[in-house]
Amino acid sequence: MTDTMIPTTLTTEAPAASPMLTISVEAASQLRALVEKEENPDLALRVFVYPGGCSGMQYGMAMEDNIADDDILLLQHGVRLVVDESSVPYLLGSEIDYQDALMGGGFRIYNPNAVRGCSCGHSFDTGEDGAEARKCGSGGGGCGSH
Repeated sequence: MTDTMIPTTLTTEAPAASPMLTISVEAASQLRALVEKEENPDLALRVFVYPGGCSGMQYGMAMEDNIADDDILLLQHGVRLVVDESSVPYLLGSEIDYQDALMGGGFRIYNPNAVRGCSCGHSFDTGEDGAEARKCGSGGGGCGSH
């Protein structure tokens, strides 16, 4: 990691009371356990958004220790979250949570910007990206292709 200052706050039109991205205590606990298991204290959870899925946009999450100078680093509940600048508008006000379930458990993103989502829970539409949407189960990046 470089000595370059990585912003921990974001200046946008969003109100100060609405943080860009938060993580629940339970999700932070699960993430801490994953970082400890990897024995790399520099690991952070990268959260990103990219075109695709049935509803137009998809979430992605990956553990990594490579943080770019233009990434936004958030420190919450003892864990590090990283977001690239292009994903910020789609994630404003979102929360990462963790659900422990036999089927379909794991990390989830609750996004107030999503006007609709797919039943698979992996894709969403903010109303601005609906032109990319595909039907569930259709080929070419729809729900059936996860």
